[in-house]
Amino acid sequence: MSAESLHASATELLRRWRPAESADASLREALLAFLDSAPRGCLRENAAGHITASAVVFSHDGSEVLLTLHPRVGRWIQLGGHCEEGDATVAAAALREATEESGIADLALEPELYGAQAHPITCSLGVPTRHLDLLFRITAPPGAVPVRSAESTDLRWWPVDRLPPDADVLIRQT
Repeated sequence: MSAESLHASATELLRRWRPAESADASLREALLAFLDSAPRGCLRENAAGHITASAVVFSHDGSEVLLTLHPRVGRWIQLGGHCEEGDATVAAAALREATEESGIADLALEPELYGAQAHPITCSLGVPTRHLDLLFRITAPPGAVPVRSAESTDLRWWPVDRLPPDADVLIRQT
């Protein structure tokens, strides 16, 4: 568990990912180039930008997605956050973040990359940076009731076909 294992896991995930959309393929190549130039690029200390671990949490039947009203971003987004040196992989970081932010136990993570996004943001570093999100699909157990953490203004389930108008979340048709 180290910056090296996070970097290796991010690189391997992106190498295996075969996005259907050309914009996603271009983002994949940019993220791989970023990782080639930033050995500690999975940690928030990399002020120019850093890989973040995002979790698109679906209800057990896939009809709803759990979103957080993020206090810093001011929009409804997927759960997730910074990788930590104690995380063995980016996938493990996404599962940790989803569990911490949702309060839901027994989440099931699909290990392959669900998608990727890049966002300019002023995060906890206090300076403008980029969050380079690696997204994972996670499924909640039946009857899961989320509990809002201190990292969220609000937290709730949304039908996948009726997301809030200002939502910034990637929902792929499966």
